[in-house]
Amino acid sequence: TLGTQTDYRDGEAQTDPYSPEYIVPFGSVPELLTLATLTWGRGLPAGLAEVEMIERAREKRAWEATLPAMDDASKIAKRRKMMDDMERKEWAFREQEIEKLQEIRLQVFKKMLRRREEHQNELDAKRLDDHWQNHQKAKEEKIKKIQHDYALMLRKLIAKRKNMMGKLERRDIIKEYTDFASQTYAPLSRIGYFPDNHSERYVVKNFYLNTFEGLCELEASLPDSVTQVKVKAPKPKYTITKTGFIKRSARLEVELAQVHQ
Repeated sequence: TLGTQTDYRDGEAQTDPYSPEYIVPFGSVPELLTLATLTWGRGLPAGLAEVEMIERAREKRAWEATLPAMDDASKIAKRRKMMDDMERKEWAFREQEIEKLQEIRLQVFKKMLRRREEHQNELDAKRLDDHWQNHQKAKEEKIKKIQHDYALMLRKLIAKRKNMMGKLERRDIIKEYTDFASQTYAPLSRIGYFPDNHSERYVVKNFYLNTFEGLCELEASLPDSVTQVKVKAPKPKYTITKTGFIKRSARLEVELAQVHQ
């Protein structure tokens, strides 16, 4: 009446395949023992390479069965020749495997080099793009400055062309008074105006300052507070507090006076 539910699938809970114990009869060599080195995850389940290895092991066992016996001296040379041929075949097969491994490593190395080259090309392209953007900004700023200078010089030329001879333009009083650098506010001596001429008209002429009678009258009209100076003596500073201690400022003044002496 009760049920359970796990947090795992059957595939996650699956362990390695079970391999029971076995006993080999005396004098027999089962073919299955040649696969004892293969375990789950290391050769099992069998792939193409494992199948080829099994086929080579079968061919080698069949070849060992065809070797001549060692009891006859005339067949020793034949047996040695067959073993030398088999050894050459094994060495040739081993060389082919080494070449295959080298070819695989070479392909992997080429792939890594190609990937690194693509990454480097991307970095170079990004760097060139940034460099080009900076040059474009500098170019736009330079073009903007040239256009601004061009408009400024063009306005100056237009202003000069309006009054080419310097005598045809009529006087504009409103323009002169709105421009503080005009002749109205800052006249130039090279056009006939000398600001130092008639400077005596700016001198102050007063009866009370230029004559003795005016000075006496001016002095008599002044109040006593102007002619008679009243000096008030400064009040002494309280250097002692209510509790009888000397203030720090007073001590510092005494030390400064001693240093000054």
